[in-house]
Amino acid sequence: MERSAVASHAIGSEGPEMRKSLDPTRNGIVAGLDVGCSKVCCFIARTDDGVLPRVVGIGQQASHGVKGGVVGDMAAVEAAVRNAVHAAEQMAGETIDRVIVNLSGGHPASSAVGIEVAINGHAVSDADLRRAFAQGREASGLNGEGDGGRELIHSIPIAYNIDGNRGVRDPRGMYARHLGVDMHIVTAASGAVRNLTTCIERCHLDIAGYVVSPYASGLAVLVEDEMELGVTVIDMGGGTTTIAVFYEGNVVFTDVVPVGGIHVTNDIARGLSTALTHAERMKTLYGHALATGTDEREMIDVPRVGEEHDGNGHQVPRSLLAGIIQPRLEETLELVRSHLEASGFDKIAGRRAVLTGGACQLPAMTGLAGLILDKQVRIGRPGRIAGLAEATAGPAFATCAGLLNYAVTADQDAPLKAAALTGEPDGLMGRFGHWIREHF
Repeated sequence: MERSAVASHAIGSEGPEMRKSLDPTRNGIVAGLDVGCSKVCCFIARTDDGVLPRVVGIGQQASHGVKGGVVGDMAAVEAAVRNAVHAAEQMAGETIDRVIVNLSGGHPASSAVGIEVAINGHAVSDADLRRAFAQGREASGLNGEGDGGRELIHSIPIAYNIDGNRGVRDPRGMYARHLGVDMHIVTAASGAVRNLTTCIERCHLDIAGYVVSPYASGLAVLVEDEMELGVTVIDMGGGTTTIAVFYEGNVVFTDVVPVGGIHVTNDIARGLSTALTHAERMKTLYGHALATGTDEREMIDVPRVGEEHDGNGHQVPRSLLAGIIQPRLEETLELVRSHLEASGFDKIAGRRAVLTGGACQLPAMTGLAGLILDKQVRIGRPGRIAGLAEATAGPAFATCAGLLNYAVTADQDAPLKAAALTGEPDGLMGRFGHWIREHF
């Protein structure tokens, strides 16, 4: 893939979310890159209609270098990224030089921080907001420099209060003595973030920002009422299952469970003594999340490992396959439930859950999830994006679609996040010039 090299953009003191403006490029093009355990996917979209991003280029490659959301083979990841981006560029007829990237590995950790700053009776300004956000990042123990082996991914303002009065959406211009901000801080292991950054930058791509996978998926599959009233997004990927809780229009909690669809495939391969490719095929064609009454009578062919071409395959009842799949899915959903209960956000999320990701597509998956989570469950598909063909409009592509939604609509949905993404001016003269602009 021929592309002129662009300047490397290392992780700096402002944290990945604050590295670069997420505004579309000057030709109205944005790109999302989903680096997963089973596939690497790139969407290129036009945003010049001002309504919904319209996908004009799609590229997809099998992923062989990522395990548990973490880079294990840098050369394999780099090759997959190059090929996926090149295919998307050819389809779109455009060349891209920066992407929004998902993050599901590196043990993303979520925490809430409450900050109060003195305003002394004047109107709240952008400078006051920046001061509050900076104190919030300091209070979290991280300032984006990889302190303690952690990297700042998101610092999201989720609620404001003026002199103790809550429910304020935009405090700018309001007079008060004290400004309070509740922030959602998401961090990840520095090594995992830097390794993924290196792989992408070797492809001559600049990283405009990282977005944790369930946050991106939620932006693509949720409706406004779900975001406001409370909902849990469960993104069931190949190597991990990630969780996000949305409430009052914001993501307030994220977590990850290190189990995914690949683990189901491995269980089938071991339990039936067949190759991984055959196990994946059987899971896709015959798999069920819940056993049915006809499974015992239906037989399926199982090629044995090393004997695929000898005609010595054997037959097993479909119930045996269901007996392998269901326990692993139950374990995954029980881990999700325990993580939610331990976090204290289970009640805030209410009784609504949305499943997305490639591993949620087995028949009866919503029924099993409803039983274990005690919630109303639906399957989430990308709904805030145009131009997707039927083959790429399913749950497996929710994260990549959500990356485009994040790039285009994050600031529109929450205008104060723009202030959070803006660092303080560098240098003495920069700070002095900023003070002049704020006060005169």
